[in-house]
Amino acid sequence: MLETLIELDKELFFFLNGLHTSWLDSIMFWVSDKLIWIPFYAWLLYLIIKEYKWKSIIWLIGIGLAIAASDQILSGFMKPFFERYRPSRDPELEGLVHIVNGYTGGRYGFASSHAGNVFALAIFLYSLFKEKYKWIGWLFLWAGIVSYSRVYLGVHYPGDIIVGAVIGTSMGWLFYTLSDRVRRKYYPV
Repeated sequence: MLETLIELDKELFFFLNGLHTSWLDSIMFWVSDKLIWIPFYAWLLYLIIKEYKWKSIIWLIGIGLAIAASDQILSGFMKPFFERYRPSRDPELEGLVHIVNGYTGGRYGFASSHAGNVFALAIFLYSLFKEKYKWIGWLFLWAGIVSYSRVYLGVHYPGDIIVGAVIGTSMGWLFYTLSDRVRRKYYPV
């Protein structure tokens, strides 16, 4: 059963990684970069502070904990525990994977901390702002594009993305729920 899943994951990877074009390479490389999103994160920070003023510290700590927990589970525990090579690092796949700008990531890729972190942020902010901003659900599209960029670049299998997204979503929801309980206890209005 596990072998079948691994083979399906590889087949889906080669299909998705094979959807590359030269003009999209640089776009996906930048989409995957963490620094390119700093203005976006600053804007989200502004929205939180604008809405909650000094009480926003509760939400900001919650977001930080959600992302930290997601990242530690995925990068700190799972990658070294499972030691599954990234497609870009797997000696058996050398020459078969579309790699952009020579970027191959770290040695192990199961599961994707990029996917975990962006989905943790997306679900936390969706839960926080779903009543206020109708567009907030678009964060899931953003998280999906960032996650897909990792497959496009050849550094993650789709299974890595799915598991990372599930863990990130779980951590985002958990820490939103805990933050909301703290808010209701200390600032009920």
